[in-house]
Amino acid sequence: MKRILLKLSGEALAGAEKKGFDEATVIAVAKQIRAVAEEGTQIGIVIGGGNFWRGRTSETINRNKADQIGMLATVMNCIYVSDICRYLGLKTEIFTPFVCGAFTKLYSKDAVEEAFAEGKILFFAGGTGHPYFSTDTATVLRAVEIEAEAILLAKAVDGIYDSDPKTNPNAVKYDEISIEEVVAKKLACSKKYDAVICVGAVIRGDTSHYDYVCNEVSKGVAQVGLETGVPVLFGIVTTENIEQAIARAGSKAGNKGYDCALSAIEMVNLLEQIS
Repeated sequence: MKRILLKLSGEALAGAEKKGFDEATVIAVAKQIRAVAEEGTQIGIVIGGGNFWRGRTSETINRNKADQIGMLATVMNCIYVSDICRYLGLKTEIFTPFVCGAFTKLYSKDAVEEAFAEGKILFFAGGTGHPYFSTDTATVLRAVEIEAEAILLAKAVDGIYDSDPKTNPNAVKYDEISIEEVVAKKLACSKKYDAVICVGAVIRGDTSHYDYVCNEVSKGVAQVGLETGVPVLFGIVTTENIEQAIARAGSKAGNKGYDCALSAIEMVNLLEQIS
């Protein structure tokens, strides 16, 4: 991949102490970052602030102020990890969505592209710059803005679960899951709907993971229907380019969404007849 966005958990940097920094842990992480960078991949990094502060857990101060403290915690984390990366011979730059004096640079897409062109590892600190948004949200936002090909998560939890594994020993881990599957499962499990229609488009573009995405989407959508007993219809078009997607969405080559809706109605009627 040419460009990725890496999300590091603040807690993961703290080691066994679960607060502050564990230098050996951070050096080990920085070495892995260097190894990926040496393969020619451009790397952007977002770091959480959980090793210092979690604003949503405070019951005594205003949420806006609590989240601002959390933003500053991410700035501290980025400064620290950035300097460890420099210690290992990497060039780095830290961007924030607000002015931090001489500590960081103010975020802009042009400045980001210039820094990438200079071979730097980029750190995106300060979250989105607004309260009520987590660093996970900031990760997705920055990934879209910098046109990253993938988001990689290095967190204190080793994957995606159906509930918190720290509090539920029976939590189920998903080795693979698509966003379509997540949304479809949430709608199906709500029992508010007789059927769920999944519509959208997967376009090949210039990347190599098109076939993988198509397979995971179709498999995930089908699995939701089997697990919940609610009809889940696959209305996602898989195309070579955006022109084909538009054509299949109702302009020239039929309407995939309309066809999918008809199939959903027929399936619901059939289930009512045989129940």
